[in-house]
Amino acid sequence: MIPYGRQHITDEDIQAVVEVLKSDYLTQGPMVPSFEKAICDFTGAKYAVAVNSGTSALHLACIALDLKEGDWLWTTPNTFVASANCGLYCGAMVDFVDIDPDSWNISITSLEVKLQTAKKQDRLPKIIVPVHLCGLSCDMEAIYELSQKYGFYIIEDASHAIGGKYNDEYIGGCRYSDITVFSFHPVKVMTTGEGGMAATNNPGLSSKMCLLRSHGITREPELMTTEPDGPWSYQQLVLGFNYRMTDIQAALGISQLKRLDDFIRLRHEIAIMYDNRLSSLPVQRQYQSTDKYSSMHLYVIRLKLEKIKRSHKQVFEFLREQGIGVNLHYIPVHTQPYYQEMGYKIGDFPVAEQYYQEAISLPIFYAMHQDQIDDVVFALEKALR
Repeated sequence: MIPYGRQHITDEDIQAVVEVLKSDYLTQGPMVPSFEKAICDFTGAKYAVAVNSGTSALHLACIALDLKEGDWLWTTPNTFVASANCGLYCGAMVDFVDIDPDSWNISITSLEVKLQTAKKQDRLPKIIVPVHLCGLSCDMEAIYELSQKYGFYIIEDASHAIGGKYNDEYIGGCRYSDITVFSFHPVKVMTTGEGGMAATNNPGLSSKMCLLRSHGITREPELMTTEPDGPWSYQQLVLGFNYRMTDIQAALGISQLKRLDDFIRLRHEIAIMYDNRLSSLPVQRQYQSTDKYSSMHLYVIRLKLEKIKRSHKQVFEFLREQGIGVNLHYIPVHTQPYYQEMGYKIGDFPVAEQYYQEAISLPIFYAMHQDQIDDVVFALEKALR
């Protein structure tokens, strides 16, 4: 089976982890702040907060922006459930904005219309979470302009997009957002095993997230409410969580980050091969505009079903039977049973639902070789005959 994604671990990565295992610190040592600095140096962000997952980063970002009961968080339906669940964790209400039919990211037109309506109803969102699907940036400048007009915060869900660019700048610099969130799950472009990161240019937000990730506890005398009893003292200032990243994970992240540009360059080479080989087949590919440089975390096609004798499910199952580990990203969040209990229903976001009826994620990963690409294309050609 050719997987749809796979981590790439080298001897250098292994040695970086081994050095931590032999050191005095496995958790709260020097590697986590070193990894945070490396992410800042790479993205251009002023601050970065390492955590144990992208989901944790989304949660902390929402709390840091004071999302609470009575507030609204908006995101896109075609994403992993974490992009929406982070709002529910804070007691807020969640709503969705339909996607663009070509980029498959949040539709700026739909967003503007929905904001106009929400303003009349006094239901404007406090936070909008644009999701960079497949690693392709949303139109962040347009979203930022709307945020200035309608007064909402922006959390970029860049879980797919580390190493991608928008307007020739690396995603994560937060030029057009308050916080950017990354995920380092093994199927992502780079990995720390599990892990995530929240980047920001706001020192206050960074401090809040740092406090929240470690039980809300500080050992800094200047932050304590009373004079410390002694050098052993610590104080819990807020209700926090154990969302810390380990030094083991951070060491792997530092090592992987050194090769990130190479990871993405090769993914683009694979994507170009796919583009050329699939150009004559009845499929639609994600539109890549010149102001965006995708990290190519995923290579998704949409089947032109009116030109194919097999159904979407039949094509998917045929490819799996041929040893091609295709996947589907994503089932629209609003169609999940948990969200349908809130009142969402099929038909609420038709563009995202149509995408779901046609989308298939083809294998793409750093170590993928020509024979595997040939196998994928050959199987897809057979499936679409």
